[in-house]
Amino acid sequence: MEKIEHLQYGKYYHIYNRGINSQPIFFEPCNYDYFLKLYQNHIDPIAETYAWCLMKNHFHFLIKIKDENEVINIKAPHHYFSNLFNAYTKAINKKYNRHSSLFQRSFKRKLIDDERYFKNLIMYIHKNPVNHGICENIMDYPWSSYLTCISDKLTKLKREEVINLFDDLVNFKNVHQLNINCLEIENYFEL
Repeated sequence: MEKIEHLQYGKYYHIYNRGINSQPIFFEPCNYDYFLKLYQNHIDPIAETYAWCLMKNHFHFLIKIKDENEVINIKAPHHYFSNLFNAYTKAINKKYNRHSSLFQRSFKRKLIDDERYFKNLIMYIHKNPVNHGICENIMDYPWSSYLTCISDKLTKLKREEVINLFDDLVNFKNVHQLNINCLEIENYFEL
C-alpha cells in the first residue's frame, strides 16, 4: 500500500490528481467553475494558492498550507482537500447520473522546499495546456492562474509574490514563453 505523506501546516505543496483511469473529471465549462467555487469554499480558509491549472482529466495546485494559528476550524489539512473532492464527485455523479469514483484513490501531494523547483513548477502548471496540446498559447487557456497573474483584477491568488519571484511582470511573461524541461519536472513528482 502506498504511504501517503500528511500535509503539514506552514508548508508548500504541489497538489495534483487525475480522473480514475485517466478519465475526464470536467465535462463542460460549468464543471470548472463549480470546482473552483468548491475550492474557494474548502481550501481558501486553510491554504494560500500560488498557481493552479484545471485540465479535462487532471489538475495541479501550488499551495502553502497556512500556519495553524491562521486556521479557524482546525483539523488535519488533508481533510479539507478530501471534502473538496468528495463534494465535487457527488455533484458530478448526480448531474451526469454516475455512480462511481471520479478521482484516483488518493490525491497526490509533493512537499516543495526548493525555490528553483517552486518557480519551475509555476511555469509547468501554467504551461500544462500547451504541453498537452490543448492550445498553442497559455493566453488562450481560461482554466489556469496565468491570466489572473497578468491581470490586475481582485484575487486571492498570491499574485504579487508569484510575480516577485520572477522580478517583475515583464520577466514573468517572458519566462513563460521559454521552453521548460517538463519531463524533469514530471519526474520530480509522480503523475
